[in-house]
Amino acid sequence: MKIGIVLYPTFGGSGVVATELGKALAKKGHEIHFISYNQPVRLDHFHPNIRYHEVRPFHYPLFDYQPYELALTSKLVDVVRYEGLDLLHVHYAIPHASAAYFAKQILKTHGIDVPYITTLHGTDITLVGKHPAFEPVITFSINQSDAVTVVSQSLKDDTYKHFAIENGIEVIQNFIEPGSYCHELGAEEKQRKKEIAPNGEKILCHMSNFRKVKRIEDVVQIFKKVKDKIPAKLILAGDGPERFKIEQLCEELGVCQDVTMMGNVQSASEIHCISDLFLLPSQTESFGLAALEALASGVPVISSNAGGLPEVNQDGYSGFLSNVGDVEKMAKDALHILSSEETLNKFKLQAFEHSKNFSLEKILPLYEAVYEKVTAKKIKED
Repeated sequence: MKIGIVLYPTFGGSGVVATELGKALAKKGHEIHFISYNQPVRLDHFHPNIRYHEVRPFHYPLFDYQPYELALTSKLVDVVRYEGLDLLHVHYAIPHASAAYFAKQILKTHGIDVPYITTLHGTDITLVGKHPAFEPVITFSINQSDAVTVVSQSLKDDTYKHFAIENGIEVIQNFIEPGSYCHELGAEEKQRKKEIAPNGEKILCHMSNFRKVKRIEDVVQIFKKVKDKIPAKLILAGDGPERFKIEQLCEELGVCQDVTMMGNVQSASEIHCISDLFLLPSQTESFGLAALEALASGVPVISSNAGGLPEVNQDGYSGFLSNVGDVEKMAKDALHILSSEETLNKFKLQAFEHSKNFSLEKILPLYEAVYEKVTAKKIKED
């Protein structure tokens, strides 16, 4: 099957999931065409079944804001026509779903009827999408989709709550490929861990795009409470608008010497591999891919119970859940896991075992079934 995947090519969860999905489909023999304004960050190896098509917005002085949606629509039309795609799979509703709908209508004038699937990832529904400036277009584009999937039951509930959706929505959770994550420390990992924690301190970590909803100030506060009880270090991986505030808070709390700011990293596994605990106290999470990637590396998770996180992090087994903002409980739970090597190792093993519920082997066939359904429907209508 020839599949066009439209995505944001960044370190965000939707782009990571879309890229990994495309790579997995390519390995199974499907021909994958990634369509975006930059090469996806996780598209780092050559594969004969993968193509990349760059969207180049037109720059003209009249436009204060370049019309990316129109450039994307035109690119979709071209790729479908000249590559003979069987379907489009758009990740993140804004503006990908509306561009796919517009492209579909243009393609009909060429005698081509290509179905499109919309996968909703979170803020395209819970934050940006429901804004009055976007809501009518997003509602229409979702309803016109040939199939709609979401990454958690929580997001499905939110979608029906905030939008007048007329068709069905299927939950297909995010996934990991267990064999691609680090579980044992090799010589390189041991050296890296020693550089971060030279005296055997416990390593806590957090990874995100440093937006307000991630509540990274809570991460630092939790770390401070843990460090007051046991020797500990904190790794902050990622970058974004809250970084300066976090640096200031580290100075105020006197923990700068124990916090390593890594910036954006290509491989989350490199951080998880040397970590003992992952912190994700987010205000909202549609799923929590960062938490799942930590679990897949055998790293227990301390998280809030927002959105889809309870579907990912099993309270008392793979880690602990707390109400948003309950820094005291999160720190207490962290200290419980780190209280002894026996307890830590138990949670590490349980974290890894729990992550197997989200294996690529289980999730990939669900997407393929959706593809087969929409293409079969098109053939039947023809």
